[in-house]
Amino acid sequence: MTDRMLRTDRLNGEPPIFRGCTSSELVMLAALAAAFWVPMGVLIGALVGAAMMGVGFSGIAIIATVVVAGSLFQRIKRGRPDHFYQHRLILWAEDLGLRRSGFIRRGGTWDLGRRRWP
Repeated sequence: MTDRMLRTDRLNGEPPIFRGCTSSELVMLAALAAAFWVPMGVLIGALVGAAMMGVGFSGIAIIATVVVAGSLFQRIKRGRPDHFYQHRLILWAEDLGLRRSGFIRRGGTWDLGRRRWP
């Protein structure tokens, strides 16, 4: 029975946990959503006159954001290789001149630089 059990140390990548997202992607989504919604919720709650109600609103908004963004990532990742959208984001940043990607993006024929002797 032990040879048929799933061995997590032999996985090639992180398994999807929720709506096609891995645990690290879910943590990233939740952190970004919290960084946006907690200050916005407190601000909206303070404007209404109940700052704690804004914190409660931000908790609901964080959960909704993770569910919606998870569904979006599930569509983006469908039928694509691992790390597809991360690579697309890096290439997009290179196109904007924000960073170098390290990927070879040259089109055309390649040559080894060797020539035959006449």
